[in-house]
Amino acid sequence: MSGTPVPTVGVVCLRGTEVLLIKRGNPPRQGQWSIPGGRIEWGETSPAAAMRELVEETGVAAELLGLIDVVDGLFTSRTTGETTRHYIMIDYAARWISGEPVAGDDAAEAGFFPLDDALALVEWEETRRVIREAVERFG
Repeated sequence: MSGTPVPTVGVVCLRGTEVLLIKRGNPPRQGQWSIPGGRIEWGETSPAAAMRELVEETGVAAELLGLIDVVDGLFTSRTTGETTRHYIMIDYAARWISGEPVAGDDAAEAGFFPLDDALALVEWEETRRVIREAVERFG
């Protein structure tokens, strides 16, 4: 399969020593805990997309702190081993301003978790790395 990578954003939202996570409601990684995020819409800047996705998926308002990293998400078919999805994920750190998390849009659940609990819930090592980096640089 061939195609074009899809540009996306993710947000590590920090509230004191807690990290905001969502349980993904849709593929890829459906049912897994992750950071809020999604696709960048046509004509939208990546910082604007990050803040929009944060509100859509959690209802939380936050202040963007800065770029954490740009990550390739290559997801493969379990049967063929071929890459079926390729996302370019632009991950930002943000500081919570207001609102209690309520799952919305693509999120099945949303909540703030102490750092160690958040890292234990997230299955993908790359997301755990991004969370740790956000805490080290912006926490």
